[in-house]
Amino acid sequence: MSTLPEAGTKARTQRPRPGRIARLRHLGGGRLQRTSLALLVVFVLVALLGPWITPQDPAFGALGDSLLGPGAAHWLGTDQGGHDTFSALVAGTRTSLAGPLAVVLFSTLLGTAVGLFTAWRGGWTDTVAGRVLDIVFAFPALLLAILSVALFGKGMTAPVLAMAIAYTPYTARLVRGLAVQEKNRPYIAAYQVQGHSALYVTVRRMLPNIAPTLLAQSTVNFGYALLDLAALSFLGLGVQPPTPDWGAMINQGQAAVLQGQPLSAIAPAVAVVLVVVAFNVVGEDLGDRLAGRDS
Repeated sequence: MSTLPEAGTKARTQRPRPGRIARLRHLGGGRLQRTSLALLVVFVLVALLGPWITPQDPAFGALGDSLLGPGAAHWLGTDQGGHDTFSALVAGTRTSLAGPLAVVLFSTLLGTAVGLFTAWRGGWTDTVAGRVLDIVFAFPALLLAILSVALFGKGMTAPVLAMAIAYTPYTARLVRGLAVQEKNRPYIAAYQVQGHSALYVTVRRMLPNIAPTLLAQSTVNFGYALLDLAALSFLGLGVQPPTPDWGAMINQGQAAVLQGQPLSAIAPAVAVVLVVVAFNVVGEDLGDRLAGRDS
């Protein structure tokens, strides 16, 4: 008997829904959803165009310009090293979004493969896979990332791979539940009678039907992954200077807050919050739209 929970065709994320965000999503007749989507588009464009739109070199700092307030030369002021905060914020967008994107891509590919395989085979294969996923599920993603840093050193490669493994059970459970329901539909039996292989049926026919719900889950996972990686960089274990990163900027800006120049820490913190909330709102809205379509 499978240890993995069943999931219907309605879009439901595997993590608990943030209650405050859930209450806010329906305010303004969809304005929050549209605003969140627009914010994500802006951040993606900034990440793509970052090297061409930064007013100054984010790696260049002059001690004589340390802790300057906002002005024409420095829109968000400078940090303790004299680096332009706005330029670092823009340049750090690409780094801050690339890590979560890699986590979501790897975990989605691996989780989808595991979910489809276990759902199709069933029996002891499903049971063993469920036990393994339960074990992985018991370890927080951030803890695995810290352990990977202890083993392989600071940086982003090892933490991203460790977090991708930690996020795999969320996707695998969802895909497995959806695939079990799809497997019992008449069209699957029709393809089997025609002699099509299991790989063809699961990948070419079954997967497209569950892809929209999978996309909604991946969207929510992106926000959580960004938050975890930002926390890792805040601890000094992720992206290392002089590479700009929002989590590292928050860490480096703590001292500036005590000296009356909080923007070097507040600006990246606000960016993290906006992206995480926007991804959760868009993901939950996409899930609800799919649920309404299937009901």
